[in-house]
Amino acid sequence: MKQNKAKRRFTLGMTLLERRSLFSLAGIYSLRMLGLFLILPVFSLYAHDLQGATPALIGLALGAYGITQALLQIPFGLLSDRLGRKPIITAGLILFALGSIVAAMADTIAGVIIGRALQGTGAIAAAVMALVADLTREEQRTKAMALIGLSIGMSFALALAAGPVLNQWIGVPGLFWLTAVLAILGIAVLHLGVPQVTAPRHHLDVEPAPQQFLRVLGDFQLMRLALGIFFLHLLLTASFVVLPISLRDESGLDPAYHGYVYLPVLVTSIIAMVPFIILAEKKRRMKEVFIGAVAVLGLAELAWRFFHPSLAGTIIALWLFFTAFNLLEATLPSLVSKQSPAGSKGTAMGVYSTCQFLGAFAGGWAGGAVYGYFGFEGVFTFCAGIVALWLIFAATMQPPQYLRSQTLSIGKVNPDEAQLLAKRLAQVTGVADVVVVAEEGVAYLKVDSERLDKTALTEFGPEQTQSTQSSL
Repeated sequence: MKQNKAKRRFTLGMTLLERRSLFSLAGIYSLRMLGLFLILPVFSLYAHDLQGATPALIGLALGAYGITQALLQIPFGLLSDRLGRKPIITAGLILFALGSIVAAMADTIAGVIIGRALQGTGAIAAAVMALVADLTREEQRTKAMALIGLSIGMSFALALAAGPVLNQWIGVPGLFWLTAVLAILGIAVLHLGVPQVTAPRHHLDVEPAPQQFLRVLGDFQLMRLALGIFFLHLLLTASFVVLPISLRDESGLDPAYHGYVYLPVLVTSIIAMVPFIILAEKKRRMKEVFIGAVAVLGLAELAWRFFHPSLAGTIIALWLFFTAFNLLEATLPSLVSKQSPAGSKGTAMGVYSTCQFLGAFAGGWAGGAVYGYFGFEGVFTFCAGIVALWLIFAATMQPPQYLRSQTLSIGKVNPDEAQLLAKRLAQVTGVADVVVVAEEGVAYLKVDSERLDKTALTEFGPEQTQSTQSSL
């Protein structure tokens, strides 16, 4: 009953069609992410028995999905503007299911690498986000993106907790088969639960725009943040190349009980990060919180390096790692939103997500290679070195401007009217940047909410909303 009331409060103001679309698409996204991450806590334990397996190839198999996902997610999103959202999402889920089947049937490490890379070709993230934007009004989009982000986080936590338990029942091949079933289930949800969009349109606050790539890639502050998410997912994947093995062989914990460690650690780490989110956003201490979280990641890696034979030491290090990891997963997209110019957030987030998947690929390959030569201690030392490099970039970053992305519905205007309107909007107190897109009938603004003259802004259009983007 309480959960139903909370859900109703969260979706207050949404139409029945928006709620149906949103929960269906969140389900599709979370099913896919659940399938990707179920093997994370168990794969390195299984892969040593595969024909041709070496530590480097095991790590490559773990992160192989990242390279194909990184290469295809933006093109698939842009292609969905032309071919439609549902055909692209359906094709992506079919590719993901095929990759899962290939990995499930493989008895060699090369076969699993091919399967994982094929899983990554099902790069539907951008198309799903675009479909969410198509099916929700601008004033409801913040809630929609927040729910998608929440579903991703829940899928990750569930995967870490359930993966070791399911592995005892069906093994890693069974997990891959389950992943294929989840992808097919996602196709059913897409066609039975999500309304058809007859004329999809481009949304600059959600989707990348090719003409803006040079602008985003040339923004040194944005690229620091993209490098940050690259490092973060490199650390995650590299650490999990060896962490399950360390828990079993060094800490003496049977793999059947690994999930019982991961779940409480994840839940308590999420609770622990909340005060720091408040401090970063409400008290405007984002840079200090950000640097502190990166430093805690380094502390966790060093703790693993020196205390991995101790179960208690490993669990404490795991809690430190996930507290910092979850905090950075929440603050990095917020920093990208604050830093990106008006009308460029979709492009900035596209570049950011690409770097995230590249980090997963690099972490798997590098973690496996280092493990093969230097063992557990080598991987944790390598990860600590990555954190030290990241700290240099983080410490020298500029404090973020506390600006929010906001959209304003302006109706149909011609290009001359759009240019005049942009000049008028730029004169409103608290508006730091503005782009008016005549084709969309939307003005994209960056505003300082503490200085914003809301009364003056309402004269330009009836609908306003802060627009945010979730990670991974």
